[in-house]
Amino acid sequence: MRTLIIARHGNTFRKGETPTRVGSRTDLELVEEERGLGIGRYLLKLGLQPTRILAAPLKRTMGTARLAAQALASTCDVQPDARFIEVDYGPDENKTEEEVMARLGAVAYRQAGSDPDSLTRQELEAKGAEAIELWNTQAIVPDSWQVDVDAIRRNWMELADEVQEGEVLLCVSSNGTIRFAPCITGDYAGFCATHDIKVPTGGVCIFTSEDGKTWQCREWGVKAFKQA
Repeated sequence: MRTLIIARHGNTFRKGETPTRVGSRTDLELVEEERGLGIGRYLLKLGLQPTRILAAPLKRTMGTARLAAQALASTCDVQPDARFIEVDYGPDENKTEEEVMARLGAVAYRQAGSDPDSLTRQELEAKGAEAIELWNTQAIVPDSWQVDVDAIRRNWMELADEVQEGEVLLCVSSNGTIRFAPCITGDYAGFCATHDIKVPTGGVCIFTSEDGKTWQCREWGVKAFKQA
């Protein structure tokens, strides 16, 4: 059996802070350890001890991977792997969700031939929310975000091919990148139709394969810190 575990990093905003859309160009520290430790404790509970640990080369992903390794009492070094770094949110990097939706709404109205300056902020945000919904349900990339979908999918497929017989590989990445990982199942559209592809912070996803070619998703987006 081959096992590929994919986990999202922990929180980068404290309770009460206004979160922003943080991508590959913003390198924030974790503000808590619970979710990273929870990943490790949950894997211990399942009897899964990673034989290799990878993480995107950002403080939040590397830090989460090290916390998981600590909880696992793992002797594996966390290896940085740039293939699984977060996506680039372009002009929406570090913007609040309201600001992001307003910009996307203005773009949508402009593309439809309407003047966004004649509309209220609420109307713009409502229109922009439609683009965010498509991103969260079908991974359709919003206007001006720098997301190479083909490259991200290829990276996940390559990683799945790298998992050896008997290996348990843990990869810590981010929300924008992880949502493309189910492409390894061979039915990405079907997966999107039946799952919430937005993985929560500290969420764990587990894929297994008996032959190294056919992969099945055993768990998706499990809040490990609540299960351990």
